[in-house]
Amino acid sequence: MRHLSQAYIDGAFVPVQGSEVVDIINPATEGLIGTVTLGNRDDVRRAIDAAERAQPAFARTTKQERIDMLRHLQAAVLARTDEIREATIEEYGGPLSRSQWVSEYASQCFANAVKTLEAYDFTRQVGEATVVMEPVGVAALMTPWNSTAGSICSKLASAIAAGCACVVKPSELSPIQTQVIAQAIHDAGLPPGVVNIVIGRGADVGNEISIHPAIAKISFTGSTPTGKAILRAGAETMKRVSLALTGKSATIVLEDADLAKAIPLALSAGFLNNGQACIAGTRILVPRARLAEVVELVKTTVGGLKVGDPRDPATVIGPLVNQAQYDRIQHFIRAGLKEGATLVVGSEGRPEKLVRGYFVKPTVFINVRNDMQIAREEIFGPVLCLMAYEDEEEAVRIANDSAYGLQAYVFSSDLKRAQRVAARLEAGGVLINAIRPALTAPFGGFKQSGLGREYGVFGLEAFLEAKTIVSASAVAA
Repeated sequence: MRHLSQAYIDGAFVPVQGSEVVDIINPATEGLIGTVTLGNRDDVRRAIDAAERAQPAFARTTKQERIDMLRHLQAAVLARTDEIREATIEEYGGPLSRSQWVSEYASQCFANAVKTLEAYDFTRQVGEATVVMEPVGVAALMTPWNSTAGSICSKLASAIAAGCACVVKPSELSPIQTQVIAQAIHDAGLPPGVVNIVIGRGADVGNEISIHPAIAKISFTGSTPTGKAILRAGAETMKRVSLALTGKSATIVLEDADLAKAIPLALSAGFLNNGQACIAGTRILVPRARLAEVVELVKTTVGGLKVGDPRDPATVIGPLVNQAQYDRIQHFIRAGLKEGATLVVGSEGRPEKLVRGYFVKPTVFINVRNDMQIAREEIFGPVLCLMAYEDEEEAVRIANDSAYGLQAYVFSSDLKRAQRVAARLEAGGVLINAIRPALTAPFGGFKQSGLGREYGVFGLEAFLEAKTIVSASAVAA
């Protein structure tokens, strides 16, 4: 039984001043595995003060010094790969294969940042001007519960590469995963105050970050309503804000696709991370002429997916993160039925033989209109919509008829055609015949799926400001 009650501030683990204690529940068993005492406004103010003190010296570090720091971080996080994997399984319910990938990706974030930084020129000539890219200042990194280790490390890697001291606010639902990452960061031996971590609720810790004048930059991943609140709160002090928000991604299966390959991949994209992924392809658009074939493939494929113990290597879908998320999914399944959609597979309740844990049946609806709640809102669970279209024009129209535009998927045997369709989709990223993105290419959303980009050069520049210097050759006497 773990009892976590510390923040990481100014290079040391210190007791939090907050008093709210929250239970940590294993979502696969519903058993109590620990408690966490949440930080409060005073805790995050101490963290911000530490980062503010560290920022001037850190901003003056050389590229090579920051590369060395990134390599130390990579090594320290890599050394805790097994702990990250185990924490992800125990606390979040991530299936073994997914948890292993996340644990390895966490350290790879720093290696990717090294490559980006090595090739990046902070000073460039633009006409008669010299443009210098400088750190924006103290940065706040606000990360979600569905990808704790990866989100902290990817944001932190870009901020460190840019020379920004950081305050990290992870979700209160992921304290064990956060603790492992915090210990790794401490092991890396960065200067005190460069990285500070406080777990707390958005209403106090998150809000304090959003309004505090010493925070120059916020990088947030989470829901669109929360992102909007952060944007409004940060406007008074003109914070630079990057937002990776809600998705309602469309998957277009073109009529020339090899359905035997495309449908299992499309379902994998929809059920990614137990369905708790902003990039999940939850609206699967298929040609009406091939709908019957698709339905049979969906029944067969989903019927063969193992739902259950996340430690079992055969498990594809584990539990949802908590009771509230379980209840949310049941609500959406009922809403789909009430609005007239039809179940292909799945239904309310737990899968057969699973009497405990926040497990839900992988569910796919058919006869879904794009104005239904299940087609408009991010469900954030293994619930998908199968939607028929008449022609390519209608497929593109349906895909783009959304308030969101984070990611999309296209499956076709004709690559050039797929690329033409991809070019017409209103999404920050499009994957063709694949479900794994490029992790140094820019990531972010169109429309209400966010502002700004992460990863690679775009992620680095999100933490930089451009300064233009123009010099006359001589000053008249």
